[in-house]
Amino acid sequence: MSFHSLNEIITAAAEQKKPFFRIVMEDDMSERMVSEEETFSAMRHMYDTMGRADESYDGTLKSASGLVGTDGQKLEEALKAGNTISGSFMSQVMIRALKMGESNACMKRIVAAPTAGSCGVMPAVFLTYQDCFGVSGEKMTEAMFTAAGIGTVIAERAFIAGATGGCQAEIGSASAMAAGGLAYLMGGGEQEIIHAAAIALKNLLGLVCDPVAGLVEVPCVKRNVIGAVNAVTSADMAMAGITSRIPPDEVIDAMRTIGMALPCSLKETGEGGLAATPTGLKVMEELVKPERDRNRQ
Repeated sequence: MSFHSLNEIITAAAEQKKPFFRIVMEDDMSERMVSEEETFSAMRHMYDTMGRADESYDGTLKSASGLVGTDGQKLEEALKAGNTISGSFMSQVMIRALKMGESNACMKRIVAAPTAGSCGVMPAVFLTYQDCFGVSGEKMTEAMFTAAGIGTVIAERAFIAGATGGCQAEIGSASAMAAGGLAYLMGGGEQEIIHAAAIALKNLLGLVCDPVAGLVEVPCVKRNVIGAVNAVTSADMAMAGITSRIPPDEVIDAMRTIGMALPCSLKETGEGGLAATPTGLKVMEELVKPERDRNRQ
């Protein structure tokens, strides 16, 4: 993308009198030399794939390690039984985030947005919003472009991989993308979009990447839930007129600085944080044992 800041996008939107999503979409058309129909169709396909991945969740599956699986089903049953206090919308967001993260761990098809480890955040927010408010697929695709513009700027100015910036770069970026897209769906303009994204990202600054046994399962799946819930609350704040006191592009820069300061043990190496707890180390030892030794126990 030719934009290196969110401010450049909103400036272009103001000068050309076009919405945020159209500036991002037209930039993609120019970069990839494709028609509006082609780029819109590709993004719509991506959103539809998120929906199919959500529908194909299998509540009986466990990951190969046995560390995750079935939690999305459990939360859904708790909601149906009236045993949750988060409210229907937020509970559905949480359920979808868990389901998608578990599906990823079970090697099912997902959309990495922006990464596989954070694949549950955007679909949890977007699919639930569409279900609850009956929004058209065209409008959802526009929200996807909005989210894509935010994610691309984050990737340009900082990073989106846990290996380079910690989990703030994965879950934080996904949460910012979802928050900005949700603000658009809620009727927000450019300012609400970028401030929703900034609030979401700064709420997760410093989040480390500490996968137990090096797998994108624990704690990653449940962090998708917090990223999705954070996106909803951030969009609500932005739509209420609350802004990030630190300008959005500076929040991204702060995320980059924090990520660079994190030690390698907290950047997807599986050497620190939860991975280094006694239980985390025990899980690692169990998983590296030859299969015949595990079967004898």
